[in-house]
Amino acid sequence: MIVSRGTVAFMFEGSQSEVLTEFLVSARSLSEYRAMFALSPRDLAGRDILDCPGGAASFTAEANRVGARAVAVDPIYATSPNVLAEQALVETERAVAWAHHHAERYRWDFYGTLDAQARVRRAAATRFAADVRVAPERYYFGALPSLPFADNSFDLALSSHLLFSYADRLDATFHVKALLELSRVARQVRAYPLLDYLGNPLDELVDRVRKELSTNGITTSLVRVDYEFHHGAHTMLVADRSN
Repeated sequence: MIVSRGTVAFMFEGSQSEVLTEFLVSARSLSEYRAMFALSPRDLAGRDILDCPGGAASFTAEANRVGARAVAVDPIYATSPNVLAEQALVETERAVAWAHHHAERYRWDFYGTLDAQARVRRAAATRFAADVRVAPERYYFGALPSLPFADNSFDLALSSHLLFSYADRLDATFHVKALLELSRVARQVRAYPLLDYLGNPLDELVDRVRKELSTNGITTSLVRVDYEFHHGAHTMLVADRSN
């Protein structure tokens, strides 16, 4: 299964916009990644890191500035850097609109206010747009569960807001294949959040995925993080290979 992510603005389905008909292409900052994935300076400096899917996040640009060797992969990177830069800004407005339309589902203390959150996301999209133009070699076209990298290419792979978030369209088999593929290319994988995009808990899916990974030699743990945007989204999945 190849997961593509749409770039059509404001496509919400239902009378109260309860269902996303497209995958949101999000623009998140390094500060958000640090919190979501409990990243310490040691996790970044001198480390080879994959952001998958990278979307319009500024993580790759910012992480390279603080000493990481970071790249991103996403199916949206099939298009030209100039088009990507333009789409990043459009998609950010779609994501901001979704979050603000459903403000009651979220905790805003990390950002302070809705407007502050919007400023963080717009700034991230702007940084991404600049970086993809000047350093397009950092942004690879690819889609889970098949990545264009050799085994053990990375120390760490980060996967934000795709796995588990879209459990309404990505089944358990996909999740297992995706995490096995991430574990093939990286020594450790961190995935966040473990709720779907409506904020529903996914304990049964998480348990099933962890059991399947265990049978394939992948050790997993659930780690509390100092970030909670969706109510209850305070845990990441950490996967480590046994060899």
